[in-house]
Amino acid sequence: MDLIDRVTGHFLESIAAKQESMEALAPSVAAAAQRVVECFMDEGKVLACGNGGSAADAQHFAAEMVGRFEKERPGLAAISLATDTSALTAIGNDYDFDMVFSKQVRALGHSKDLLLAISTSGNSANVIEAIYAAHERGIGVIALTGKDGGKISEILSPEDILLNVPVMRTCRIQEVHILLIHALCDSIDYVLLGAD
Repeated sequence: MDLIDRVTGHFLESIAAKQESMEALAPSVAAAAQRVVECFMDEGKVLACGNGGSAADAQHFAAEMVGRFEKERPGLAAISLATDTSALTAIGNDYDFDMVFSKQVRALGHSKDLLLAISTSGNSANVIEAIYAAHERGIGVIALTGKDGGKISEILSPEDILLNVPVMRTCRIQEVHILLIHALCDSIDYVLLGAD
């Protein structure tokens, strides 16, 4: 197989993953957008967390909310829990790396808030602990996962929203996650600001 065929395979596989995810997840993404808008309208904030590429996605979402997505609007309250290196390293060193997000959720989170929990496997221990902490604080959860949803799919409450990308390959899950985040951002702006 030459490299052109290999690259083409990535495009085809990504298209298929996005098609399958669209059919499975569009109503849940719309419901998640409504929940985020309700959170903002009630003066709550979104706390976002994840590891590695999912940490980058958490930062990306927060940046789109605080800054803007495609339309001018006032900033919306969102924080990535993956960005404060002092907090992450202090908590990881003094307690355990599994606690780096849950300690922040307990310190910063209130019942009007939401947790955006991102894990391609659905099994990231520190994201799972953040979900437990959110539930303790009365905070709703929107979870972005992949594969079979992992443990996260088992611990969500009935009020939480699971956006599980139904494919097995991590890179494809990550590609769909960023699409889901962009669809969320657009839908939030559409509800708040209306159509162009």
